[in-house]
Amino acid sequence: MAAYDSLLCWPGGAATPATDAAEISRRKCLQSLSVLGGSLLFSEQLWAGAQIEEPLIDSVRTALSSAVANQAPPVPEFRDTETRLVYLRWLGAMSDRLKKKKPEWQIRKEFLQTVWYESKRAGLDVALVLGLIQVESNFRKFAVSRVGARGYMQVMPFWTRVIGDGDAGKLFHMQTNLRFGCVILRHYLDREKGDLFMGLGRYNGSRGKAPYPDAVLGAKKVWDFS
Repeated sequence: MAAYDSLLCWPGGAATPATDAAEISRRKCLQSLSVLGGSLLFSEQLWAGAQIEEPLIDSVRTALSSAVANQAPPVPEFRDTETRLVYLRWLGAMSDRLKKKKPEWQIRKEFLQTVWYESKRAGLDVALVLGLIQVESNFRKFAVSRVGARGYMQVMPFWTRVIGDGDAGKLFHMQTNLRFGCVILRHYLDREKGDLFMGLGRYNGSRGKAPYPDAVLGAKKVWDFS
């Protein structure tokens, strides 16, 4: 009961009984709720922007549909031993950085391997994709934004209708979500002739505005590897 009383505020902003102690208690109560509410908002907030559904010419729609339909498993392939060793060093470094978000090694490995595979497949910088995931979902597989974007890369459900089979539930499947996200980001970058600032803004539905691209490019630095 004491814990409840410590968070009890008088409704409608009405004054408490006329004692200094009660007024002080009320002020502390409001301050506690303000801090608590702010921390909850910060920990749960997702970027409110979202991809905007735009008309696609048939050739683009066909190309995107083909890109997401290919269900090749995310198994890295290497042209030589040195390339494989570079990948393994990258995997080890990224695993250490991601450990707090994904404590289990096998889950962390499969996630990073899939991000690497899908990024390379779409011709994207892997660090850029990891930075985008950090900003979009903070590496939460089942994240849903207030506008309905889903999964790691916060893909809007309309994409499954436009270039997929219409099953938006599949966006919570790891590889499917990363496949859609990478293909869509590649599409937007191509639309913007490789301009990262504009392409990222289009991905977030905030084309031409700085906060989202700046956030992703800032997060990318955490995942750069050389």
